[in-house]
Amino acid sequence: MALIEFDGVCKRYPGSASAAVEDLDLQVEAGEFLTLLGPSGSGKTTTLMLLAGFEAPSAGTIRLDGRPIESLPPHRRNMGVVFQSYSLFPHMTVEQNVAFPLTVRKTGAAIARDKVAAALDKVRLRDFAQRRPQQLSGGQQQRVALARALVFEPRVVLMDEPLSALDKKLREELQLEIRRLHRELGVTMVFVTHDQAEARTLSDRVALFNQGRIEQIASPKALYDTPANPFVAGFLGDNNMLRGARDADPCCVCTPRGARLRARAAAGAPHGEQAILCVRPEALQVVVDGAGPPTENRLDATLVDAIHQGDHWRLVMQLHDGEAGGGRAPEWFAKIGPALPAGLGPGQRLSLGFRPDDAWVY
Repeated sequence: MALIEFDGVCKRYPGSASAAVEDLDLQVEAGEFLTLLGPSGSGKTTTLMLLAGFEAPSAGTIRLDGRPIESLPPHRRNMGVVFQSYSLFPHMTVEQNVAFPLTVRKTGAAIARDKVAAALDKVRLRDFAQRRPQQLSGGQQQRVALARALVFEPRVVLMDEPLSALDKKLREELQLEIRRLHRELGVTMVFVTHDQAEARTLSDRVALFNQGRIEQIASPKALYDTPANPFVAGFLGDNNMLRGARDADPCCVCTPRGARLRARAAAGAPHGEQAILCVRPEALQVVVDGAGPPTENRLDATLVDAIHQGDHWRLVMQLHDGEAGGGRAPEWFAKIGPALPAGLGPGQRLSLGFRPDDAWVY
């Protein structure tokens, strides 16, 4: 039995034309780090608030250890919550902020003191116990919020975009800190973010939300390697897309100029006259126009721009074949490098190739 279960959960707000969460079935295993990922308004934060008890479902059941909890108030669910805004009490010291959940639970003073010290040690803030929040950096304040969520040893820790207000370097440092704490403590964590790189760094599994539903739930590697549909392929990592006609062979798509491109047929792909081909930028072989790369699939393109990104170059190219939608020629991207071939510049004609196993047909 999963630790947490959503069974047919729906959340509708008065006056809204669509549900914030629609017919959600989701299981979270004990000790798992599950990330709820998706664009703004996709339902991920609403799902977290339903689990925390700050929102009530319009329909369906939420279970913890097999018992329905939708009627339980938040303080009786034994869940620690970390918010994006930190939500620390400015008039209290770090020590007092961390102790607050224990005070509410009427924990004895001696036990509370030991638990607070242990929680501050876990987030490496023991020396800051007597400071007030305004005397701390944003990263330190978020560590205090994390210590407060852990101090009463909850069954589950919920985090709602806790790192989004921090700069890139600090955000990456705290990602590793959260990853370390999860491994050391073994506590179940449910984390909300719109940042796919963050989800890939932290998660055992990722549930990718779109318009109130889960498009796919799997490990970060499985989501990247075998996306269930073009939305997943485009949201998790870079993706090139080409629309064409569906071939009799489910592993082929025919471009408007008649090229037949082979790829893996995605499981459960919709049937119809139109097909969509998706391929990652790093899977493309790029050569200056001529013999072309030695691959089964070949497309011609013109280089629009070459952008240096440290360990690789990002090539922006206009295809000579196909449509991206709306009658436009597709703009594709490739990653090459670390060196840019001599003489390569805007306007250069290129040949693109890719292996069938590195692309999908939907």
